[in-house]
Amino acid sequence: MCHLEIERSVKHVTSIFNSITLYRQFGYTFRSMKKSSYLIVAGMFLFCTSTLAQNANIDSLTLVAQISQDQLKLAKLQNMVDQKTKNKQNAAVDAQNAASDNANAAEKLNADPDNKKLASDANSKAGNAKSDARKSRNESGKLDDLNKQIMDLKSKIAVEQAKLSVYSPTAVITPAVMAMPARIDSTQHP
Repeated sequence: MCHLEIERSVKHVTSIFNSITLYRQFGYTFRSMKKSSYLIVAGMFLFCTSTLAQNANIDSLTLVAQISQDQLKLAKLQNMVDQKTKNKQNAAVDAQNAASDNANAAEKLNADPDNKKLASDANSKAGNAKSDARKSRNESGKLDDLNKQIMDLKSKIAVEQAKLSVYSPTAVITPAVMAMPARIDSTQHP
């Protein structure tokens, strides 16, 4: 064999050896890249999970804050029920008294239909009766609206508590203020 042939065969063997070395290196690199890609995927999963948990925590805290605000508003509305009930009862009594005064003035005018003073007094009493009747209806409507607001707010709180139970099924939200039942209309209407 001549010197050139030996050199060619050495180059050929060297190139084959280099190819095998590169294959082995690439194989190891590929395996390590495969492991690192698994680690990257696992890291991304943990990051996304913690982010979702933080969002759930923020949502649940928002619901708790909203429930607390609604319970405070409910307590304020329930504190107004007694006053609205008294206003309604007073307005109903005033309307009944005004109607009675109007009936008395009408009887007096009926006895003396030509008396201008009695006619003016009867007209005034009729206006008072009409005004007091309107006030009584308005107060009754205000009480009904207040009771409706209370019922709506109670149902809203119940819905928010149900949403909160999704985040923590074992957590029980106790109302800060015990709900008072709405009073039944006890006013006697003629």
